[in-house]
Amino acid sequence: MTWTHEDAMTWAESMVPALAERAAQAEQLREVPQDTMDDCEAVDAFALVVPERSGGHGLGFRSLTEVGRILAHGCMSSAWTVTFLMLHNWFIARGPKEFQDAIWSDKTHAMIPAPLAPTGTARPVDGGYVMTGRWQWATGVMHADWVMVNCLIDRGDGGPPEGLFCMAPIEDVTVDDVWHTSGMRGTGSNDVVANDLFVPDVLTLAGADLRGDDGVPGAAIHPEPFISYPMTPVLVNVAAAPALGGAEAAVDGFRDHARARVLPYSMGQRQADFAGTQIRLSDARATVRAARLVWRDSIDRLCDTYDDGRQIKREDRGEFRLAAAHVVRLSRSAVNTALEGAGASVYFETSPLQRIQRDIETIKGHVVYDWDRAAQLAGKLELGVEPAPTDML
Repeated sequence: MTWTHEDAMTWAESMVPALAERAAQAEQLREVPQDTMDDCEAVDAFALVVPERSGGHGLGFRSLTEVGRILAHGCMSSAWTVTFLMLHNWFIARGPKEFQDAIWSDKTHAMIPAPLAPTGTARPVDGGYVMTGRWQWATGVMHADWVMVNCLIDRGDGGPPEGLFCMAPIEDVTVDDVWHTSGMRGTGSNDVVANDLFVPDVLTLAGADLRGDDGVPGAAIHPEPFISYPMTPVLVNVAAAPALGGAEAAVDGFRDHARARVLPYSMGQRQADFAGTQIRLSDARATVRAARLVWRDSIDRLCDTYDDGRQIKREDRGEFRLAAAHVVRLSRSAVNTALEGAGASVYFETSPLQRIQRDIETIKGHVVYDWDRAAQLAGKLELGVEPAPTDML
C-alpha cells in the first residue's frame, strides 16, 4: 500500500520504542539489528522516496527528513542508517531509465551505501570502466545488496578530473571492518575496497547528473518535484535530522531523569525542585526548539522553491550548508546543557543519555557540519566570492 505523509509519520513514531529497546544491541553489533531492518522491509519503508511509477511510496523531502528526526528519538544510529538507505534510492531515481531499471529490476528499492568522496579512479574500457579505490563511511554496508562509489575518471590525457558514480553488487567489493568508534556505532559505516573491478556503462552515473546543477535525467521520467532538488542541500538536511531528533530525546530524557532524581548530599531534595535544574531544562528546550525552527525553515525554503518550478543557483546555496551546520551545533549545545546537570549516573552504559551525547559528538565531525568550513563558505558566498569547484553546494 502506498503511504501518505501521515502514514509515514505514524510508522516512524511506532518504531521509536523498538529502536530504543535495540539501541544497545546496535552498538554491540556495530550495525543496525536485523529485526529493525525486517521491520522496515515489512512495510517497504526503504522505498519511501522511490517514485510511484517505480513502485515506491513517492513521498518527498519533508517526509524523509521528518522520518529521520522521529526515528532518532529511539536510536540515532538506526535513524541515520535507515534514512540514508532511503535517500540513496533517490540517487537512483535521478539517473536515466536504463540505470534505474538495472538497479530496481526485481524490487521497489535497493540497499545502497553511497560514500560520496571521490577516493577511487575509473579507467574507461570497452563497454564501461575499470575502477579501483577505497571509500570510507559506507553507512549501511552491512545490509547492502549494492554499493555506489564516487570515482574520478582517468582518461590518461591530463585533462581535468570528471566525477563518475559507479554501482557494483556488494559481493564484487571487499568490506573492510574498520568501524570501531565512540559514537554512531550502530551505523556499520565500514570501508569499501575495489581493485580493477569492471563496471558496465549502464551501472554508472555522471557526477554532474547526480549533483543536479543542470537538471537530472530522472526528471524526464518521474513527475515528482523532489527528483530535481539539488543534492547537497538535500543531503545536509537529511543528515542533520538524527542530530536534532537525538537532542529532542535528550532534553525529554533529562526532564524525566530530573523528576525522578534525588540530589546527593541533600536533605532528600528532588532535583525537579532545584531552581538550577528548572533553568537548565528551559535553556536546553529553547535551544533545541531553535534548532528545529532553523532546520524546518531550510527545508521549507528548498521545497517551496523547487515545488514551484524555480531553482536555486549553486552560488546561492551556502545558506543551506550554514543552516544544517547550525542545527547540529545547536543540537549538540542542547544535549550538553542538559547532561551537565544530570549527574554522573547518566554515564553508565545502560543510560541512553550518554549514548546520545557520544552519538552527537560523532555526528558533528561529519565534513558538512565542520562549523568553520560551513561558516567560511557561506560568508564568502554572501560577500560575492566565487565558490571553488570542490565546495559542496
